[in-house]
Amino acid sequence: MSEIKKIATRDSYGNALVELSKEIDDLVVLDADLAAATKTGIFKKQVPDRFFDCGIAEANMMGVAAGLAATGKTVFASSFAMFAAGRAFEIIRNSIGYPHLNVKIGATHAGISVGEDGATHQCNEDIALMRTIPGMTIINPADDVEAHAAVRAAALHDGPVYLRFGRLAVPVFNDEKSYRFELGKGITLRDGKDVTIIATGLMVNEARMAAEELSKEGIDARVINIHTIKPIDREIIVKAAKETGKILTVEEHNIIGGLGSAVAEVVCEECPCLVKRLGVEDRFGMSGPALDLLKLFGLGSENIVKRVKGML
Repeated sequence: MSEIKKIATRDSYGNALVELSKEIDDLVVLDADLAAATKTGIFKKQVPDRFFDCGIAEANMMGVAAGLAATGKTVFASSFAMFAAGRAFEIIRNSIGYPHLNVKIGATHAGISVGEDGATHQCNEDIALMRTIPGMTIINPADDVEAHAAVRAAALHDGPVYLRFGRLAVPVFNDEKSYRFELGKGITLRDGKDVTIIATGLMVNEARMAAEELSKEGIDARVINIHTIKPIDREIIVKAAKETGKILTVEEHNIIGGLGSAVAEVVCEECPCLVKRLGVEDRFGMSGPALDLLKLFGLGSENIVKRVKGML
């Protein structure tokens, strides 16, 4: 059996930017002295005249991005999620969100899987922060194929977009030839009648594996990939609530304000049913190997299986 290919979505981001540069003449990329880590360095090497390093000044970088977007450029501004969403929040809100400018924020190294960089760099609050900005689109791709499609969709979308990418290499499970990305539309990866597992980002593959294990015990779990957190696909969520009556959300993010909160809001308003949230339990991370941390925080298929059984 061949080994499953693993690629970090931050690598997908860098490669996708190079591809888009050949199609979009006014596309420019900014970084805050982290090009090697965010992988915008791939773009810098191939298209140096459209790359600008703004130094360790993330808030200023967002201001520069806003200015370039105001002149008609399609701008990608990149840094670690902690600095892009956290340090630069006020500039994003007032200079990008308020005027609804065409700035795409490529936020890498999100979540617990940053690993050894520790709690100060493990941003588990970024989705919550970006959700509060009116008109902000939020995308959290699950693998390399989806990340490529997400970057393209962001570039073509009119308005600000927050893209969340990871440091850890993750399995590529989508088929490049058949995959179709639609902004704001979830994807049913597996149908089921007993319970629905709604996941985002690197937790999507864990949800897929959990569903396979559950099926061995006669539990029929539906698996939904929500790659677009905002605007969220209300239709697919309501359908799952009506047909399965139980929903477990899974995310590499604080359970407050992220995917779980977004799904719960839809369910409460449209079709009340049991919703449980699996994610970071309102705590800071810690330094350690990424895979060990994910296991410690219960962000794996084994814990998804356990939680589903508890709901049943």
